[in-house]
Amino acid sequence: MSHVGVGPRAVMRSVAFLTAGALAVPALAACTSEEPKGKPLAGQDTAAAARARIADGATLRWAADSVPETLNAFQSDADATTTRVAQAVLPSMYRMDETGRPVRNPDYLESAEVVDTEPKQVVVYKLNQQAVWSDGREIGAADFAAQWRALSGKDSAYWTARNAGYDRIEKIERGGDDLEVKVTFSRPYADWKSLFTPLYPKDVMGTPDAFNDGARRELKTTAGPFAVKKVDTKEDEVVLTGNPRWWGEPAKLEQIVLRAVPREKRVSQLAAGKLDLAEIDPGTAEEVAVAAGPRDAGTGTPLMGPQGSPSASRQGRSAAQALRSWAIAKGSDEDDAEEETLAREEREEALAKRERRQRALSGFEVRKSLEPAYTQLALNGADGPLADERVRRAVARALDRGKLAKAVLGPLGLPTEPVGSHIALAGQPAYADGSGALGEQNAKEARALLADAGWVPGGPVKKRKEGEKAAGAEGDKDGDGKKSEDGDDDGTYIVGEDEKNDGKNEGGAKNEDAGTDQESGEKHSSGKNTAQGGAPGAYAPKGTAAPAAAEAPVAKDGKALTLRFVLPSGPGSDALRTVADRVSDMLEKIGVGTDITKVPDESYFKDHIASGEYDLALYSWPASAFPATDARPIYAKPVPAADGSLNVAQNYTRVGTDQVDQLFDRAMGTLDEGEARDLLRKADSRIWAAAGSIPLYQRPQLIAARKNLANAGAFGFETPVYQDMGFLKKGANGSRPSATPSS
Repeated sequence: MSHVGVGPRAVMRSVAFLTAGALAVPALAACTSEEPKGKPLAGQDTAAAARARIADGATLRWAADSVPETLNAFQSDADATTTRVAQAVLPSMYRMDETGRPVRNPDYLESAEVVDTEPKQVVVYKLNQQAVWSDGREIGAADFAAQWRALSGKDSAYWTARNAGYDRIEKIERGGDDLEVKVTFSRPYADWKSLFTPLYPKDVMGTPDAFNDGARRELKTTAGPFAVKKVDTKEDEVVLTGNPRWWGEPAKLEQIVLRAVPREKRVSQLAAGKLDLAEIDPGTAEEVAVAAGPRDAGTGTPLMGPQGSPSASRQGRSAAQALRSWAIAKGSDEDDAEEETLAREEREEALAKRERRQRALSGFEVRKSLEPAYTQLALNGADGPLADERVRRAVARALDRGKLAKAVLGPLGLPTEPVGSHIALAGQPAYADGSGALGEQNAKEARALLADAGWVPGGPVKKRKEGEKAAGAEGDKDGDGKKSEDGDDDGTYIVGEDEKNDGKNEGGAKNEDAGTDQESGEKHSSGKNTAQGGAPGAYAPKGTAAPAAAEAPVAKDGKALTLRFVLPSGPGSDALRTVADRVSDMLEKIGVGTDITKVPDESYFKDHIASGEYDLALYSWPASAFPATDARPIYAKPVPAADGSLNVAQNYTRVGTDQVDQLFDRAMGTLDEGEARDLLRKADSRIWAAAGSIPLYQRPQLIAARKNLANAGAFGFETPVYQDMGFLKKGANGSRPSATPSS
């Protein structure tokens, strides 16, 4: 899984999210509130098939974004490929199912429950009696204890990326027998099931040297259906092979080769027969879908191109024939005819090459779902105009999130519902649409918020000197906007939480236009629009709606409000650029300008997002089964560090409040699932109201897969079951679930 613009720390969070799972606490079931189970917006698409239909043996060649710098998922330079390897070769106490709900992994864990809460929380794990490391040693308390000591944060010699949860453990002991592990917590910890997934052997976690360097390029001891055969940096691949000591269902594949292939080269590698499975961009997905469609019986070329148009090869042949007929009819001389022949031969060769590529791609299909991750618009509230909450709220309320989601997901045939929560996605227990705390999209109210903050349309604008930036890009260090005070009431205005609006908007203006257009905030005239100096219909067919006029730019203290919008420039960022253009259009309607800056992918996160050198940016966060633990550092209030700098953790918007922190802490410390869910939703409402991060849409997941490859593809929420992947036996058929769940 890739996250455009997400750097090492964010990827590390992704690793934590996608390799963990949870179950309800059986001992506390009576004190949890039950809610109807929701469904993910899109189901998984993996060509599911029973193991009996899958052939034994074969190698799966799977495209990866990189050869990992480390195989230790708890180090800062771990990445998505590290996660994939860990899932295949290491124990996981819990895993995610296809609905986004965590479940116990029976291959390693027979049971786990809270057996005491007073005076301390105590959890007892009962391990699968067959579970052993590849060297024959039983998995047990010594491995749990070594991982706790390494990740507790008490020994700085361990170069760890995170210690959340492990820092709450007081001690780990052997239980009644070798198969029991007793964990005692110093403080209550709701997300205890996030721990020990993945679980590393004690020889990796036992000493700082082993932790820091021992598992970077090899894992000698593993305990999954696969083992690490080699990490080959010359060939840019990681080779996994079957684990002979695996006690569960045997792996159907003989090998999995994770091959690092850049996104822009994947379609050619698929066509060349060098890959079987690859995450792809929408353009490649369209090419694969066309190649996999109906074909001409005589030539074998696709009959139809994208959206039902004739295929390129058929169009090309028709064009070449027409051009030759035209040349003959016009009586061109021999030189012209020769040039025409050469040009035609070049075209025909190009068409032949394309047809060969299409034939090769016809053995693949596109499997699609939605990733367990969402793309957000980040508003940097550290300084400048966006330090004023009213300006952030104005920007947020100018956005039509539904249109942005539709622009990205609609053409792919995926559900276009915008994401309504910062802490969970549709289908997960904590999910609830909290966007009402911000208020619906309304340009008129957005302009009122700007006016209240001193940004007025048509104000005098001083001519900028050469090299001088507009207000937003300059980053007004004084931050002359109002900032909310933190405390029990953080000063954040939450729509619907206080007394009713009584017909007034946030700026205090009477809202007399009930029923106005939510995008413009104004009523539309039924009269005809006349272009200045022209006649009705002179510039568009009759009946065409006139484009919405841009609002006069807003200004303050002689400076127009222009926000620096930073985007990655590399391949695969087309969707982000489309969204950015539409966001810019929406902001223009409230008088806010944007200065879009495209930067190299390798510097996008480190030099701009993490360092705070932006006003607006687009990047993604993965969803978590444990939002109290994993979402807190993303929305925690930045605090001054000892050296005078600001410690933002993963809160790259620099917007946070004490109250949000307190709600997360309370959710993390309660074992009542219903109470924790309510606290998290309250936190989410306040995050919405602060308008530092605006969730837009769940990321599309597009996978090219060989048609006979089963139990692999667009996994959605589910942790892959590596031992069940494989190629169908000759004559066997897999099942193809719909990309959207049935009602």
